[in-house]
Amino acid sequence: MLNMDFDRKVVVRTREQEWAPSPSGGVIRKPLAREEAERGHATSIVRYEPGASFSRHEHPLGEEILVLEGVFSDENGDYPAGTYLRNPPGSGHTPFSNPGCTLLVKLHQFNECDLATVQIDTRNCDWQPGIGGLEVMPLHEFEHEHVALVKWPANEKFQPHRHFGGEEIFVLSGEFCDDHGRYPEGTWMRSPHMSQHHPFVEQETVIWVKTGHLPF
Repeated sequence: MLNMDFDRKVVVRTREQEWAPSPSGGVIRKPLAREEAERGHATSIVRYEPGASFSRHEHPLGEEILVLEGVFSDENGDYPAGTYLRNPPGSGHTPFSNPGCTLLVKLHQFNECDLATVQIDTRNCDWQPGIGGLEVMPLHEFEHEHVALVKWPANEKFQPHRHFGGEEIFVLSGEFCDDHGRYPEGTWMRSPHMSQHHPFVEQETVIWVKTGHLPF
């Protein structure tokens, strides 16, 4: 198991990680959290080399993908960088990438009743005003779980707050900061239920953020 204690904060600077092989040639990954070697709860950065593919597989408790670079594909379509995908429990597909791609992938982490299929091209969505100077792009919500992109203008500060049901962040650009540290582009972090921090940025920063989904 890797980083499966949800009562502890985890910070991984993925740019500093080495790539590891997967069962499919041409597909490599950086594991962030994992329950078992090739099944169960998993969060990873995954890279498909040009022309690489992965055998058909099912998603017993869903699959969530954010395309970071390139174009990800399956038999249902092509998904360029910036695409957010949710494949619900019970779905399956045969993924591949002709030009190559890099993904943030989360497996086996859905509520079994969350059956929505989601495909959002975030490059063509409008930002909505958030608190203070923040801009928000909602991506999904189900019961306590909320997923969004958040754009922070330079020198923005947010009030100290707690995370009911935890918080998970991936820094897409810039550098996210709080009273516990500084997190450059490519950093993945997970904070437990009712953890607290006081976030701020010094440069424009965009993060993918999920709240309310961890055990409590």
